[in-house]
Amino acid sequence: MTPFKHIGLVGRPGHAGVVDSLERVLDFLQRRDLVAVLDTQTAGLVDGRGDIHCDGSELGERCDLVVVVGGDGSMLHVAKAITAAQLPVIGINRGKLGFLTDIPPSKIEAGLEEVLSGNFSVDRRFLLEANKRESDGSLRALGAALNDVVLHPGNAAQMIEFELFVDGRFVYSLASDGLIVATPTGSTAYSLSAGGPIMHPTLNAIVLVPMYPHSLNSRPIVVDGDSEIRLVVSATEDLRPQISCDGQEVFSAKAGDEIVIRKSASSLKLIHPLEHSFYGACRSKLGWGNRLEKED
Repeated sequence: MTPFKHIGLVGRPGHAGVVDSLERVLDFLQRRDLVAVLDTQTAGLVDGRGDIHCDGSELGERCDLVVVVGGDGSMLHVAKAITAAQLPVIGINRGKLGFLTDIPPSKIEAGLEEVLSGNFSVDRRFLLEANKRESDGSLRALGAALNDVVLHPGNAAQMIEFELFVDGRFVYSLASDGLIVATPTGSTAYSLSAGGPIMHPTLNAIVLVPMYPHSLNSRPIVVDGDSEIRLVVSATEDLRPQISCDGQEVFSAKAGDEIVIRKSASSLKLIHPLEHSFYGACRSKLGWGNRLEKED
C-alpha cells in the first residue's frame, strides 16, 4: 500500500511538454485510484481534470505528496508554499538543468511507481530568510529563498558599496555589483555562474559570492549554515540596491539599511527515487566525465 493517497500536482506554463507530462501523471494516478489535487493554474492547463482544485497555498492542507512538473524554477515556486506543512515533494524535469526535478519524462510512470510504493530517499534542504532591521532593532521579514538571497543594483549594471558581517564580526567592506548568499541547493545555480563552489546539498553551510568585485582579492567564502549574515548598505550609496529571493525582488534598500540573512526554521522535504545520486546529476547536468570503460 502506498503511504501517499492525496497527490498534489503542480505544473507551470512555459516549458515544452509540461501538459503532456501532466496528462500522463493524471492517467497514472487514476489507474491507481489515487486522489489528484491540482492548484487552479495547473487545472487550467489540463482542461479541469483532477479530483480536487484549490489555491496553491492550500496544497499543504490537502495533500500527502506534491509532484512538480517543470524546471527547477517551478520547484522553487512551490517550495515556499509547502515547507511549513512539511509535505514531501518530487519533481518531473521539463526544464533545462533539473537539479531539483530529477525524474526524466521517459520514466514518469516507473519513477512514480517506485515512490508511491515507498521506495525513495529523503533529502531535506534548508531555506534562507531575509529580514530588514528596523530602527527599533526589530526584524521585518522580506522573503525566503531555497537557492539564494542576492543584493544587487537592480536594472542598471552599477557598482554598489556595502559592509559584510558574519555572526556580528566585520568581514569586509566591498564595492561590487552585489553579493550572492546561497544555500548548498543554490550552489549549483546563480552562485555557480558567479564563480562559487559546488556544495553537496546535505552540508550545513552558506556560501557568500561577490559579484564582479572591484578588488580581485574578494573571493567566495563558505561559512557555517547557522551563521547570521548582515549586509549594511553604504551610508553614501545614492542608488536603491535590490534584495532578491530566488530571483524575485522583495525589497529596495537605501543608504544605511541593514539586511539580516539566516537559516529559516522551515526546510524542503525533497524525495528521490532510490537510484538518484547528486554526483550523477552533476555528471549529467554539468558535463562531468564518466568512468572510462576498461578495454577487453
